Amino acid sequence: MTRTEAPPRTDVPRGLREQAARYHLLPLRLFLGVTFVYAGLDKLFDPAFLSASGDGSIGDLMRGVRDTSAIPALVDLSLEAPVGFAVFLAVAEILVGLGTLVGLLSRTAAVGGALISLSLWLTVSWAVTPYYYGNDLVYLMAWTPLILAGAPYLSLDSEIRSRRSRRTA
Repeated sequence: MTRTEAPPRTDVPRGLREQAARYHLLPLRLFLGVTFVYAGLDKLFDPAFLSASGDGSIGDLMRGVRDTSAIPALVDLSLEAPVGFAVFLAVAEILVGLGTLVGLLSRTAAVGGALISLSLWLTVSWAVTPYYYGNDLVYLMAWTPLILAGAPYLSLDSEIRSRRSRRTA
């Protein structure tokens, strides 16, 4: 018996399949972009979070996870200037989110998002058990397709590429 290729599906219009294949990363881009912009703005506008100590502060959060994190030295570094670290984290999340949403420097933004997620996983959510309850690891994995593919459609990156290729043609 020889193996044959399956016949093409006829229940889904060809154009719809092509559109789905073209834009398959768009929902992930939108989710990660909106989530990171929201997370950054939430941090920036939360006076309790932007404090060195007190309920809900970055300082108390980092002191609380210091002994259970995979890299206590990273937590210690953040505790040298907790408010500065909180502002840096919030601004970085906003920039990553905006870059992802508009598709500008999309691979760079995705690497930034992955690094933020990795650092949060190794510090804040490292002790979560079982490991799959910690959301930072899931975010780290979610950035991977965008690191690999970028934002090839509906993005400023694709518009810039298109304009460059028209100029050289």
